[in-house]
Amino acid sequence: MAVVALLNVDILNNPAKFTDNYELEITFQCAEPLEKDLEWKLTYVGSATSDQYDQELDSLLVGPIPAGLNKFVFEADAPKTNRIPDADILGVTVIILSCAYDGREFVRVGYYVNNEYDSDELNANPPAQPIIEKIRRNILADKPRVTRFAIKWDSEASAPAEFPPDQPEADLQPDEEEYGADELEEEAEEEAAEGAAEGGDTAGGAANAADGDAEMAGVESGEPAEEDEASDEGSVDLENESEDELEEEIEGEAVEGGDDAMEVDETPVDSAKSHEVMAH
Repeated sequence: MAVVALLNVDILNNPAKFTDNYELEITFQCAEPLEKDLEWKLTYVGSATSDQYDQELDSLLVGPIPAGLNKFVFEADAPKTNRIPDADILGVTVIILSCAYDGREFVRVGYYVNNEYDSDELNANPPAQPIIEKIRRNILADKPRVTRFAIKWDSEASAPAEFPPDQPEADLQPDEEEYGADELEEEAEEEAAEGAAEGGDTAGGAANAADGDAEMAGVESGEPAEEDEASDEGSVDLENESEDELEEEIEGEAVEGGDDAMEVDETPVDSAKSHEVMAH
């Protein structure tokens, strides 16, 4: 169970100009006092083609953290446009809010951000060189993408299981006695059954051969035997079948194995006054 549960992120200035700072009011619940600070980061994804354009807008340490409800305001600078390709300044991108404890990230929240001009005329005919002062951003605050990670907190008991538990009794018996015994018995039974079946087929085959010889004695030697006609029933057009399989389309989305449908923890916020924690 996570010691810290993120309850709410309120974006205070949204929509805003592209060059305005980001202001986020963060509320979280802490189950027990923490020995170390929480480290919060806000990252701007500059381009979908490469992570070399990602910018860490700001980071801060928050602490000491008492048990209970905690709240603070995270303010971060706007991204530097000289580190973003001109073709990626306008349009949809992502900002990522993450938090780590003792260097171990335990929650990540992503928001889509739409950057566009403040006039319909410029949006219809955008200039080749973006006019930064006329661009505004709109964060889709109601549709976050949340990913949580199990980490070790202050106590060893909180550490997630990394390996299966020890099973010393598993080595008390030799492997050949413990594993494969049932399979060996089944194979022996199958071989015995096959041997009996082969013996019966041999006897039956000899009888059938004798009967066949008796029947053939009454057939004129000059009359050719009839040939069976090959049947197309049950045949499969493998070529067409493989083409149909190739036409199937796969639909899906990352994250990072573990993405939830983006909702923050729905722990109810009690009416008790929250602690204003110190950011430094």
